[in-house]
Amino acid sequence: MILCLDVGNSQIYCGVYEDDSLVCQFRIGSSARASSDELGVFMRGALRENGLDPDGIKQIAISSVVPDMQHSLRACCQKYFEIEPMVLRPGVRTGLKILYKDPKEVGADRIADAIGALKLFPGRNLIVVDFGTATTVTAITAKGEFLGGNIVPGIRLAVEALVEKTAKLPSVEIVPAETAIGRSTVESIQNGLYWSNVGMVKELVSRMTEEAFPEAPPLVIGTGGFSHFFDRQELFDAVVPDLILVGLREALRLNSGN
Repeated sequence: MILCLDVGNSQIYCGVYEDDSLVCQFRIGSSARASSDELGVFMRGALRENGLDPDGIKQIAISSVVPDMQHSLRACCQKYFEIEPMVLRPGVRTGLKILYKDPKEVGADRIADAIGALKLFPGRNLIVVDFGTATTVTAITAKGEFLGGNIVPGIRLAVEALVEKTAKLPSVEIVPAETAIGRSTVESIQNGLYWSNVGMVKELVSRMTEEAFPEAPPLVIGTGGFSHFFDRQELFDAVVPDLILVGLREALRLNSGN
């Protein structure tokens, strides 16, 4: 079995593959202060609770946007699984041609998204919208060229900023909006969050398509925790919530031959 770890700013998203089938998923909050022992005990326990033998893990792949967790995660893999993990970072084979001005600036999560998207939808121009702590919108050509894209505050981060930086605005449940006009403070915040993200995705996809793919419109893929949040708006041609895990599994294959 293969354990794939997507280390985000808020959570570690863990997925277990048996061959090419995702057989288990679980999450833990990500904290730079977490020790290797805390992580190892949790992961082995979570595997057992999901009916899997932790000793059946033979390979581990990591994508991380939290540099301070790298040491603890690597030590966790070595101590609790006796495995040296593959960490998605510069120098690792990805099958992509990174066209960023400085390729080292590209987050591992965006690289994993791109690898996963090309694996699932080969031969297509692609735009991937990933709703995480930050929302990223990334353009990838059918030839595997990572063109770049956009990074904006994520939905939950926007809520937290409103609560923290204003005196009277409350924290709200994040729900799809039914109308454009909110008739209470809570509804106004909820609607603003929803429709601003709908508009943002539509505008960026339109502009990126015109700029990068005028001859062959891209397939638009939604992923991340809030990817199904906008189902009624039909923003995406496909929604793949576990796209990063798909990309990590493929990156491991590219670098190990398995």
